[in-house]
Amino acid sequence: MLKNHTRAAKPRAKHHTVTLKAPEAKSVAVTGNFCNWELEGHPLKHDGKGIWKATLTLLPGRYEYRLLVDGEWRDDPGCTEHVANPFGSENCVFQV
Repeated sequence: MLKNHTRAAKPRAKHHTVTLKAPEAKSVAVTGNFCNWELEGHPLKHDGKGIWKATLTLLPGRYEYRLLVDGEWRDDPGCTEHVANPFGSENCVFQV
């Protein structure tokens, strides 16, 4: 007799790109609950035309994040969803 072994499909990681127009910036990083809010986060790369970009590889889910521009916290101006954080400001949210 054959046993029916079904395996639960593992969620596949997907790419999510974070982009910021900040021609005056010297450094930009994204940090959030996907990396335990590490201050160094994931650095964005400058394209030489004022656009900073990083592509994250994450499992499907809902993620809170903020941008660090030259060491200062900033909102992502392209983000449409925000949630309050314990510091009196808001975190940006994206879905993967």
